[in-house]
Amino acid sequence: MTEEWPAQYLEGIRLFNEEEFFECHDVLEELWSEIEGTEKKFIQGLIQAAISLFHFGNENFGGAKKLYVSATKLLTQYDDGFMGLELQQFLADYARCFDELLANTEAYPTTVALQDELVPKLSLKGE
Repeated sequence: MTEEWPAQYLEGIRLFNEEEFFECHDVLEELWSEIEGTEKKFIQGLIQAAISLFHFGNENFGGAKKLYVSATKLLTQYDDGFMGLELQQFLADYARCFDELLANTEAYPTTVALQDELVPKLSLKGE
């Protein structure tokens, strides 16, 4: 099933799932620059999701929140299964991961941290 997807896309998913978010961003950005159509905004959403988690992990909470909002806005425009992804499950897990940060009203949160067990994964349907 995976042979229908570009190698960069599959590599981006692998890096995302290994929590190599900056490297995932680099690989997907390469793909993003080469594609057109509806996939372009979808890949942009995945790039923003990866960088939001990168920022969250580095305690750049403002950047993490901003990119979470923009990634979610882009990705929720797509149906589950778009480009083979279990998108609804990812978005639910992504929201759960960011719940504590989004609920925190401190200008510089000190009690929030990226919880490893809540970091979402990207899954291709049927795998």
